[in-house]
Amino acid sequence: MGAATRMDERDWGLLVLLSILWGGSFFFNAVAVHELPPLTIVLGRVTIAAALLLPLMWTRGGQLPASPSGWMPFLVMGLLNNVIPFSLIVAGQTRIASGIASVLNATTPLFTVLVMAAAGDEPLAVRRLLGVLIGLAGVIVLRGEDLHLDAGETVGMLLCLGAALSYGFSGLWGRRRLAGVSPLTSATCQLVCSSLVMLALAGGIERPWLLPMPSTATWLALLGTAALSTALAYVIFFRILVRSGASNVMLVTLLIPVTAILLGHFFLGEPLEAREIAGACIIGGALVIVDGRIGRWLPVRESRARSRPGAQPPPAPGGRGERGHIRP
Repeated sequence: MGAATRMDERDWGLLVLLSILWGGSFFFNAVAVHELPPLTIVLGRVTIAAALLLPLMWTRGGQLPASPSGWMPFLVMGLLNNVIPFSLIVAGQTRIASGIASVLNATTPLFTVLVMAAAGDEPLAVRRLLGVLIGLAGVIVLRGEDLHLDAGETVGMLLCLGAALSYGFSGLWGRRRLAGVSPLTSATCQLVCSSLVMLALAGGIERPWLLPMPSTATWLALLGTAALSTALAYVIFFRILVRSGASNVMLVTLLIPVTAILLGHFFLGEPLEAREIAGACIIGGALVIVDGRIGRWLPVRESRARSRPGAQPPPAPGGRGERGHIRP
């Protein structure tokens, strides 16, 4: 496959919506973690989401794979996109603060660009790599005051970086093996596989059936993270993946800290600080660089300016240019 497809306005809108849905998962998890252990939360998240998407997929004419070989691409995608990163992030957050985890999660586009380039699916464009690095710097500015580390948090950081790397490989796998599958079918089958794997993990480690019955608030939080942050989010994720490529869809992790802060400001009354505004502006500039359209507009505008009446025509080949230099 060639270079990443340029995103149009609809894809950028879907990316912003996806960042809101995934940014909201931090709120839902914060509510549920008071009463449920981490793996049980992940189990509830993927299982409820799969149960919500299955009837919708069937009504739209989708079908489950008929053979074990047909399930294999979805099983691998579920491991790379759900089971491994969700588990690593949960384990990492037991050792580091959520602000640091969000910064490390924002390295996902960088890992994705490198993974896609190493696999030969997307060339390592300097513009895209520069945009991702600037965006990562913006996230660090955004969450700057949370970056107080000590030696004991090294393991937690490595776990979160491992999750970001896993997301990078999931983008490669999804682009190669699920390119011809509808977004709804991809999301549903991936979540079915993730549910079975998490049932084995959570059942063997945490035994959720022995836990006290959760409160209504916890059930609502699980439903929110399953329906919005997982079921709906992954349908949008696979739609962007199919239309615009893995490197583009993983840019969502740069937007998640911004949308999380804006949600907190507008719905929870949390104040906006100067560093948060500055970080958001840096991230916005980085996304403009990654998009690349401004660079393509400039030559067009320049050529239009030259075509206006009275404009100086460009020097002919071989003639004298500015300051008398000979043009080749």
